[in-house]
Amino acid sequence: MKRKLGINIECIGGVGPRLALELIKAAGFESITAMASSEEYVLSVKDAADELGLDFPFIHSPIIGESEMWREGEGYLPILEGKKRAVDCAALAGVPAVVVHVSSGWNPPPVCDVGLSRYDELVEYAEARGVIIAFENVRSIADLATLAERYAGRESVRFCFDSGHEYGFTAAVSWLDVFGERLFATHLHDNFGRAPFDYESNPDLHLLPFDGSYDFSSMMRRLDLYGFEGALTLEVFQSKRADYSALSREAFLAIAYERAVRMASL
Repeated sequence: MKRKLGINIECIGGVGPRLALELIKAAGFESITAMASSEEYVLSVKDAADELGLDFPFIHSPIIGESEMWREGEGYLPILEGKKRAVDCAALAGVPAVVVHVSSGWNPPPVCDVGLSRYDELVEYAEARGVIIAFENVRSIADLATLAERYAGRESVRFCFDSGHEYGFTAAVSWLDVFGERLFATHLHDNFGRAPFDYESNPDLHLLPFDGSYDFSSMMRRLDLYGFEGALTLEVFQSKRADYSALSREAFLAIAYERAVRMASL
């Protein structure tokens, strides 16, 4: 299946959105994603993407304190407001979806009614603005599985598959088999998995495909099985390894594109 190849705009640092997108386009990519840091930033990315003919199907909501969404008290308020601001950014820029982490850390609070009500509020807020919420797999299994069942059949709720998170955090769970037919977005990157019961290190390395040991062949078979037609979007960072950082931005992007092509051909 022919799919567009994408990458996160923050994969290279030290340049503004316009130049970053020009470099990404020149490398061969057809699709991009970005963090929802502000309305001004998202609008600048969208304007540049439109001018350059790049797809911009989703943005990422802020990644901070997601587990507060499952705790009693008012600590969740800035977290929920941050996710709502991301929805506002998407609606204003005409970006279809917002990717959302639903918890953080190795031992998040248990799923509870108060947390579910807050995610109901977020989903309804996004629906009213014509924006899709795409929940992403991170460390916890219970909360994402619960949300998958809670919003089954709801077109405004979809999912983002993160290959590095699956391999490094929950390798025993095939998330594409949980929500494959409802997949909207991908975050694709590599690592070496997690040593059993090692909760101290962070295996989430965001390496280029084939610089770790993840089985991209199996992933591509599952994407084909469930008919995913969206972009194959890398979520990688030049700053993650010294050998990446030693390259020019153009050279790093050229290698990233070559890896994406190789991955897509499996």
